[in-house]
Amino acid sequence: MNTFDLYGYHFLNQWAGHLPMFDKFMSFTAQYALELYALMFVVAWFILPQRESNRRHALVVAFFSGVLALLINVLVSHIWFRPRPFISLSKGSFTQLIPHSIDASFPSDHVSGSFAFAAGSWKDSEHWVSYSFTILAILVAIARVYTGVHWPTDVIAGAIVGLLSARIMWAISPLLKPITQIGLRLFHFGTYSFVTETHKK
Repeated sequence: MNTFDLYGYHFLNQWAGHLPMFDKFMSFTAQYALELYALMFVVAWFILPQRESNRRHALVVAFFSGVLALLINVLVSHIWFRPRPFISLSKGSFTQLIPHSIDASFPSDHVSGSFAFAAGSWKDSEHWVSYSFTILAILVAIARVYTGVHWPTDVIAGAIVGLLSARIMWAISPLLKPITQIGLRLFHFGTYSFVTETHKK
């Protein structure tokens, strides 16, 4: 194991098990990030002003950025399997706060998805949406190491995958407009000529 991962892992994980309330907060963040994002997506979709078609399209792009990031991770984990810290390190040298299966550690799925959601929201989203998505992504990255289930480079790679996925999805975002249109029609949001109007701009 490289020095950076060992140092970075122990730097964050050394605090685990000493601050009960903080441990609970970090454990919850590490385990339920995707559920939190799901809730945030739903809240944002319904809170946005009724005619905000482009803002809702940004949410759709952000969502599919996360899906793409997770698909990329599946490919990477099949090419190279990296053991998790609680498998590689000797017992007593770390603190694992949350249970986890013995699957590939690199890159972090939670962080990849989180940063993809965040980066996907950076364009055409309300500031409170992009800020909240980004803050949660950073917390997730820290929490996955703090709780003992990832190496630092796992979360760094996850963040890179997420950023790349968002960039790709925004490049092909016109292909997602029919999906956004279905959502707009279903909930009577925006203008039903959204796709046509967007192409004219």
